[in-house]
Amino acid sequence: MRPRRRFRLPPPPVPDLPPPRLGHNGGPPLDPEESWRGYVWRKKAKQAWKVPREIALRRLARAEEIGMSYREYTLEIMERGRYL
Repeated sequence: MRPRRRFRLPPPPVPDLPPPRLGHNGGPPLDPEESWRGYVWRKKAKQAWKVPREIALRRLARAEEIGMSYREYTLEIMERGRYL
């Protein structure tokens, strides 16, 4: 039985940054626009506009009755949590 060869990756390049401060876990810096909270917010904001067809048609009819667009009417519902 032959011994197995081990292939090792070269060490990652060391950046020319100062060493992290005490208490830092050494992870990559987080861009505020690409944080987990931003990802979840974008996903839920898209999901909030996806409603069943019947609800969208009812909201559209009500929005036209009071002279608003569907988007404005739906934003009012989402912001205030109540129907106009």
